[in-house]
Amino acid sequence: MVEWVGAELWSTEQVSLWLKDQGFGHYVDLLCVKHRLDGAGLLSLTENDLRSPPLQLPLLGDIKRLTLSLRRLQRQHCPNGFSLSPEHWLCNGGGCNGVDMTGHPVRKDLCNGYSNGKCKRRSQLDPECWKTALITVYVTLVFGITSFIMVLVHEKVPDIHTYPPLPDIFLDSVPRIPWAFAMAEGCAVVLGCILLLTLLLHKHRSILFRRFCGLMGTVFLLRCVAMFVTSLSVPGHHLQCSGKTYGDMWGKLHRALQIWSGLGMSLTGVHTCGDYMFSGHTVVLTMLNFFITEYTPCKWHLVHTLSWVLNLFGIFFILAAHEHYSIDVFIAFYITTRLFLYYHTLSSTHAIQHSRHTPRKWHLVHTLSWVLNLFGIFFILAAHEHYSIDVFIAFYITTRLFLYYHTLSSTHAIQHSRRARVWFPLFSFSESNVNGPVPNEYAWPFSRPKLLKTLIG
Repeated sequence: MVEWVGAELWSTEQVSLWLKDQGFGHYVDLLCVKHRLDGAGLLSLTENDLRSPPLQLPLLGDIKRLTLSLRRLQRQHCPNGFSLSPEHWLCNGGGCNGVDMTGHPVRKDLCNGYSNGKCKRRSQLDPECWKTALITVYVTLVFGITSFIMVLVHEKVPDIHTYPPLPDIFLDSVPRIPWAFAMAEGCAVVLGCILLLTLLLHKHRSILFRRFCGLMGTVFLLRCVAMFVTSLSVPGHHLQCSGKTYGDMWGKLHRALQIWSGLGMSLTGVHTCGDYMFSGHTVVLTMLNFFITEYTPCKWHLVHTLSWVLNLFGIFFILAAHEHYSIDVFIAFYITTRLFLYYHTLSSTHAIQHSRHTPRKWHLVHTLSWVLNLFGIFFILAAHEHYSIDVFIAFYITTRLFLYYHTLSSTHAIQHSRRARVWFPLFSFSESNVNGPVPNEYAWPFSRPKLLKTLIG
C-alpha cells in the first residue's frame, strides 16, 4: 500500500497508484489523465466534488467508498484539527499561518476560508475591458456592413409581378396581421431592456457584454453572406419592394447610415426589402432571450418565463406580419441557438479552450478529403441544382453541428447536463456512457486468419 507520507507532494502517477491500491483503478483515467489530479488536489477532494461536474461519478457506492478512503488519507495527513465537515477541515501543519503546503506565502486578500489545510482562493475573472472595447468595434463594423449589404440586396430584389411570393405553409394558412411586426419589435425592445438591466447589475458585465457583441456580430456577418448570395422574392403582396436604385456610392452609403442609425427597425422608420434569408429580428429576439435566461439566477422563474414568452410571441408576430418566410425564421432560430450553446460550451470548458489537435500524420487522406468536399460543393453549384444559399446554409449547419456534438462528447460533465438533455436529446442518449474523446486506434474487425498470424505474428 502507498504510504500517506508527503501526500501533498504526490505526482499524478503516485495518485494513480494510490487509487489502484484502494480499488479505484477504473477512475485513474478520469482523475489522473483527464483532470491531472496530483497529491495536493487529492487531499482537497470532497464528496461534493465527486458528485458534481466535472467529475460526476455515476455510482453512489463508488462515491461513498472513495470518500471514506479520502477521509482516511486526510486524517493521516492532518492528524490534528481535522473535522469531517468540509467547511472545518483545518490542518495545523500548514495553510493556517499564511503559507501554503509547500511553504509559499498565501495572499490573505485572496483567501475565503480553508479546506484541507489549504486556502480556498476566490475565483477572480479579469474583465479585460480592452477586449470588450475591441469586440464592440467589431460588432459596430458588422452592423455597418450589414446595413450596406441590405442596400445592395434591395436594389436587386425580384419584381413581385414576375416572381410572386413562394409557397409557404404558414403564410398561406394564416392571414396577415398588419400591426404584428410592430409587436415583434416591441417584444425585442422589452427583452433588450431586461438584458440591459442584467448587464448593469451583473458583476462580470464586461465579459457578458463582450460575449453578446461577439455572438451578435458573428451571426449577422453570416447573415450578410446568406442574404447577398441569393435573392428571394418578397413574402407578401403588401410589400412594395420593386428594385430601387440609390444612385452613386454616396447615396448607398447615406441609405446604409439611415438603416444603421435606426437599428433596422420599422419602429424607427426603417423599411427594407430583400433581406429575407435569414431573419435578423428572430436572431435578436432569440439571442436576447438566451442571454437573459443564462445570466440570471435559476430561481427567477418569472423572468425566464417572460423571456421565453416574448421570444416565441415575437417570432409568431414576425410570421403573422408576413415579413419573412417560415424558413427564414426557422434557420435564424436554429443557427442562433446552436451558436450560443456551442460558444458557451467552449467557454465553460477550460481544457477545450486551450486544447491542441492531436498529431495527424495522414496528411494525404485529409487533403484528399477536403479537396473532394470542396470540389463536390463547387460541382453542385456549377450544375445549377441548388441555390447558393442552400449550399452555404447546409455547409454551415453541418460543420457547426459536427463541432458542437464532438465538443459535448469530449466533456463528461456536459454529457449529463440538463442543457444537453433538452437541446440535444439524441446526443444525451447516444453518448451517456462514452467518457471523453474516442482515441484514433485501429484493430482488425475479425480474427486474423492463420496464414496472417504465421506471416506477421
